Amino acid sequence: MHIRKGDQVEVISGKDRGRRGRVLRVFRANERAIVEGVNMVKKHTKANPTKGTQAGIVEQEAAIHISNLLPIDKDSDKPTRVGYKILEGTDGKKRKVRISRRSGSEMDR
Repeated sequence: MHIRKGDQVEVISGKDRGRRGRVLRVFRANERAIVEGVNMVKKHTKANPTKGTQAGIVEQEAAIHISNLLPIDKDSDKPTRVGYKILEGTDGKKRKVRISRRSGSEMDR
């Protein structure tokens, strides 16, 4: 999957097109992600005295399909496609890393 938790992403289609945010959560099973400040919906909540919550209308982020998201390239600060490269570590083990197609730099921390 080309999107991971903590990535800075830009929405490329839909009502929030052009907005940027940080990925809070990724749902791999249905290929969706929750992005901070994107796809805001109003949720009507019931009062729950045991949890200490009040009744009212709460605005929160809803999941968005990952095909509508592109990660931001750290070098150019623009959206980029994702590629993969297999690198060999100092201990001889191989690892798969994400690379930016725009700049060719490694995206993984």
